[in-house]
Amino acid sequence: MAELATPMAIRVAATLGLVERAGGAGATAEQLAAGTGTAAPALRLMLDHLVSAGVFELDAGRYRPTELGLQMREDAPEGIKPLLDINSAGGRAELAFAELLGTITTGAPAYEHRYGRDFWADLDAHPHLRRSFDAQMSWRFKTQAAQIAARFDWSRFARVLDVGGGDGNLLAEILRAHPAVRGQVLDLAPTAAAAADRFAAAGLDDRADAVPGSFFDPLPAGADAYVLSDILHDWDDDQAREILARCRRAAAPDATVVVIEPVLGPGTSTAINLFMLMCFGGRERTVDELTALAAETGLELQSATEVSDERTALEFRIAPQPAGTR
Repeated sequence: MAELATPMAIRVAATLGLVERAGGAGATAEQLAAGTGTAAPALRLMLDHLVSAGVFELDAGRYRPTELGLQMREDAPEGIKPLLDINSAGGRAELAFAELLGTITTGAPAYEHRYGRDFWADLDAHPHLRRSFDAQMSWRFKTQAAQIAARFDWSRFARVLDVGGGDGNLLAEILRAHPAVRGQVLDLAPTAAAAADRFAAAGLDDRADAVPGSFFDPLPAGADAYVLSDILHDWDDDQAREILARCRRAAAPDATVVVIEPVLGPGTSTAINLFMLMCFGGRERTVDELTALAAETGLELQSATEVSDERTALEFRIAPQPAGTR
């Protein structure tokens, strides 16, 4: 459980694309080294270790990925390569675990200590990281989005604003499932552009559009539902409260704020909670904790509904104000 050789060898193999380069026929260490610009003797040592770990097999001097190793392919259904490739946003973030002692000592995210800027600033500085992050989020929601669209009554809302909605995968599923609904994604400019492209490719651009912006700035008014999907767990309590407050200020008195999160409870992954702290300074929260945060911004919980295998939708409305106040 404590050795680092195997997880790091797997990450380097994924980063170099060794599974794709070896293919079904396999390849020698020299061939793989030539194709990746690496040192053949060093690469052979790593490949031999991956053979012992069951990731590759060695036959007549050729290294061939096993069934386990094939999970690292770019197109593998498991979709884990972005979490292993250290040149992608997910794999790069995982390496910040090397600075976990600092996080546990100070409470501050390890990511910023390792890379000199926080995760979101890193995405801004490196467009390829943002593209890989958007692709990773889209993959993560490949199954979840359809479930969320089907298991929650979105048809009640004429217009939905997906705040921080990424490249639009969730909103697209909602619009497909509910033909009378119109929607908009708000996200940073490069991601908003990707969402607009998605809507156009899906033939949804007559009912959906995307606007560049940040959920820390004033939000567009006029939506019937403001959606925060997998947003709050990326932030500490103060920032999560600010995001909720932005939704509260933009919402009309009869509008709804829908928070979709993997809520903390029995069976929740302890590893993902530690990752959220290490990477973002965020954490998973219980329904009660989310309700308390929202209450501090003037929002009142109406219902909590399991909307996918891993997500709960918390529906908030603006709390009634005491008599004599505005």
